Amino acid sequence: MKLSSESSTNPITVVIADDHPAVREGLLAIFQSQSDIKVVAEATNGVDTLEMCNQHLPDVLLLDLRMPRKDGLQVLTELAARTVSRPRVIVMTTYDSEDDIHRSVKAGAKGYLVKDTAPQQIRESVRRVAAGESILSLNIAAKLAKSIVRPQLSKRERQVLNYLANGRSNKEFAQILYISEHTAKAHVRSIMTKLSAENRTEVIAIATRHGLIKSVPG
Repeated sequence: MKLSSESSTNPITVVIADDHPAVREGLLAIFQSQSDIKVVAEATNGVDTLEMCNQHLPDVLLLDLRMPRKDGLQVLTELAARTVSRPRVIVMTTYDSEDDIHRSVKAGAKGYLVKDTAPQQIRESVRRVAAGESILSLNIAAKLAKSIVRPQLSKRERQVLNYLANGRSNKEFAQILYISEHTAKAHVRSIMTKLSAENRTEVIAIATRHGLIKSVPG
């Protein structure tokens, strides 16, 4: 059921969590004239965000990903572990990378918006999420779909992959990463399995196609 100023008797309560004052002020201004949406608290870091959610039990949390003390993903993870009084979370961030989108949705976010989203769309997103919907813009949804089909490598496997792309042997990157050569070989085998590759050349080709390779020093 869609909530609106005409149909709701109780306003949707919102906590805004962002460490930039200008962003918080901008969001406050967006909701100020809305009788069906009420901002009940602001937070400037992850620890305070959790405290404000405990204190005010908001319907919706507008959450920045990059915050001090605890980042947005840590906040999402802790909120997701709760069984009661859990706000529906809309991630609002400057970043719209595939990894950020995928991790946010996986951690329990019900919406994902970039900070230059139009005010009316932000207000409508809060209403829809409060009513139980999940919302993603078309470009965000497309990036999420791409991230889902993209092979998921561990942090260590991504490190190993980058050294392979730079022509390092198992022995060489094992020394750099302070792991045994046996462990290095195991990582390479795991990468090949996840990428469905038959050899290192194919690993690099597939990884490049999926945007998994970044340059590393040396």
